[in-house]
Parts: sequence; C-alpha cells; structure tokens
Amino acid sequence: MNDRLKGLIAAPFTAMQPDGSLSLGLIQQQAMRLAEDGVRGAFICGTTGEGLSLTTEERIQVAERWVKVAPKDLKVIVHVAHNSLGESRQLAAHAQQIGAAAIATVGPTFFRPSSVEQLVDFCAATAEAAPGLPFYYYHIPVMTGIHLPMVEFLRLGSTRIPNLAGIKFTDENLMSYMQCLRFEDGRFNILFGRDEILLAALALGATGMVGSTYNYMAPLYHKVIDAFTAGDLDAARRWQMHAIRIIAIMIRHGGLPANKAIMSLIGMDCGPVRPPLRNLTVKEFESLREDLAQLGFPSQWPLAPGDGQ
Repeated sequence: MNDRLKGLIAAPFTAMQPDGSLSLGLIQQQAMRLAEDGVRGAFICGTTGEGLSLTTEERIQVAERWVKVAPKDLKVIVHVAHNSLGESRQLAAHAQQIGAAAIATVGPTFFRPSSVEQLVDFCAATAEAAPGLPFYYYHIPVMTGIHLPMVEFLRLGSTRIPNLAGIKFTDENLMSYMQCLRFEDGRFNILFGRDEILLAALALGATGMVGSTYNYMAPLYHKVIDAFTAGDLDAARRWQMHAIRIIAIMIRHGGLPANKAIMSLIGMDCGPVRPPLRNLTVKEFESLREDLAQLGFPSQWPLAPGDGQ
C-alpha cells in the first residue's frame, strides 16, 4: 500500500467498435504500446476513457481485460466513480478482486458535495469497498464542478480513509497542487494531470503524472523529464512546447474526440466516442491529420529541440 505511483501514467482511450460497442481485443495492443514507451501505469475508465459513458458491466469488462493483459510493470488504476454510491462500491470491490493496483474516483457530479466533509463521506464509503487497494481522489473541477480545497480534503481524508494514497490532480491551480505535495512533509502521492504544463509541475516537485497524450507522445514527455532532471531547462521548455503545439491542434479540432482520433494515426484505431460527444467527420479528420503533419507528427515525431519553433 505504500508503493507510490511514479513516472508517466497514461489515461487510455476505451477502444470501441464502429457501432459503439466495446473492442476489448485492442486492449492488449494498447497495453504493450504503453509499456514499450516506458509508461508506468494505465488509469482506465477515467475522463479520457469515457468511463461515465459506459455501463457498469462494460466497465467491469474493461477492467478485467486491462488487468489480465497488462505487462507486469504496467500498473492498472481503475476509476470507479459513479453517481450511485452502490455502483461505485461495486466497481471498487471488483477492482480489488481482479488484482488492480489502485482505485480512484471523482465525487458525484449531479448532487454535488458542497463541503469537504460531504466529499470525504462519499469517498470513504467508496474506498471502504476495496480496503486492500490504495485509493486516490480524482480532482478535476472543470468536469465535476466540485471546487473544494484539496489540502483540506487530505487533512480530513487522512483521518477517515485508511487506504487514502493521494490525489490525481487535474487542475491548473498550482498553488493548491503544491500545498498538496507539501502536506505533512509529502505524505501523499499527488499525481499531476495537465499534460500541457507538466514542466511547471516538475519544478514544484512532481514525480508522478497522468495524461491522455501519453498514449501517443510518451517519448516526448520522457525528454521533458530527462532534460529537467539534467538541469537543462532550455531543452525542457522546448520539448514541452512541442507537446503544447500538438495539444493545441487537438483542442482546436474538438478535444477528446480529436484526441481519440489521433490514435488511428499511430496505427491503433480506438474507434468512435460515445454521445453526447461527437465524432469527427471525414473532412474534419483529414484537416486534423494535415495540421499534425505540418509538425511532422507522427512520422517524424518528436523533432529535435529547436525544430519547428
């Protein structure tokens, strides 16, 4: 329970057939690609994995498949959030049963908690269903609408959730992030979740990070980390800027649907997104491909530091 998650942890896309049903057969290929790229974990059924658009049974199937086929060094963290506490507990218990490395949850997003105490109550009940697994709260206020101080969550959660391991922190509030990192001398594992400002998090002390673009740009982020570790901030900034350019194109072309579509450009078509998200048209996909090709992606990616500035 004390083993911290470190390094790059990808948030995989949930692979689907053209009709929107699950494509479980692609998961092994996804897992092997991540392992080959030096990714240390897979945070499944989260935002990128469209977890809240899947049925509970589908999420169980996805989790079972990931745990079964993931290489030994690729830790599988199962996102178990649900607006129904009973369903969340079921998913948590299942994750422990199949041998996942950890679980995580956002707070309920329809009847949202209005206080840290209410959020901790909900999380404690979820974590209790998998007492043998590290539990992470998934902080992503832009999606959940839950804007509560995370350092206070750690303060209260540490007394109420025995298996609390940390937070998946997906927010631009770097002051709050550092408060969490430094809480009780770094007691908790705070995973950073904004790919586009990873370098800023490294400067504050990040050692573990979760991101969607790690699915296809992990080698680039390794270069950001390696350059930062070596003290070459100029190179680290340049590598980070390369990632920002790709992310900016992805956002301009639709966000998550475009992000998922990019997987087909690296030979791993993860299929469509589910409603209410909208898939790219053929014309939109070609425009996305053309914009990425101007940066040499994916055939010549990553470029050398200084290229394409």
